[in-house]
Amino acid sequence: MHEHGLIFDHNLHALRIVEDFEQRYAAFRGLNLTFEVREGIIKHSHDYDIREHPELAEYLLDQRPPLEAQLIDLTDEIAYNTADLDDGYEAHLLSLEQIREGVPVLSASIAKSEQLYPDAPDKLKFNEALKRILNLFVDDLITNTRARLNQAGIRNLEDVRNPPNASPPSARHRSRAQTKQEFPLRESLFQLSPGRRKRRRRARRRRTIHLLDEPTHNAPHNYQEKAKEDSLPA
Repeated sequence: MHEHGLIFDHNLHALRIVEDFEQRYAAFRGLNLTFEVREGIIKHSHDYDIREHPELAEYLLDQRPPLEAQLIDLTDEIAYNTADLDDGYEAHLLSLEQIREGVPVLSASIAKSEQLYPDAPDKLKFNEALKRILNLFVDDLITNTRARLNQAGIRNLEDVRNPPNASPPSARHRSRAQTKQEFPLRESLFQLSPGRRKRRRRARRRRTIHLLDEPTHNAPHNYQEKAKEDSLPA
């Protein structure tokens, strides 16, 4: 894409898909999504400068998005961390003892599962412990979000979009710092099997090459038409 003077932006591409590329209605292009959902797609992970992206002017770039969009990165991290541990244990890349030693917050939960279900298989004890940790993080996110809203004096949607007070350090950054402390195995999980990482990269490359070589007539008709309209410059 760089050869054609183009770049890939995940948020912009996602918005383009739901607003223009998908065709489900005769009356208009795109999906029938609310303004707030589309706004969240654009603003959930970083800010855009209206001078650089005038095409996004309708999305109130000078305001913060609704709470759902502001929290999505945090909820993603909760899901990713717990899913990575589950995958690592399921694939035998991490043992229960490694998890106990590397993730203290989960160790106590595993002990609780062993107390409640002493005869259950280790995998089910681990599942129960992980479910309890997931619930802990979600409850913590709700509790701290409520506290931060009260601290900032936010009472309604207008306040959310235009915070009346300077907010404390970003919850997202605090969450990531806390995540690294509570899930130090997350990094090492992907270092345990370099061969696996290489195989995954090769598989992705093969899929990409396959898609590039795939005849366009195999794509759905509306995708073919859209590809003709938006083809790359020669």
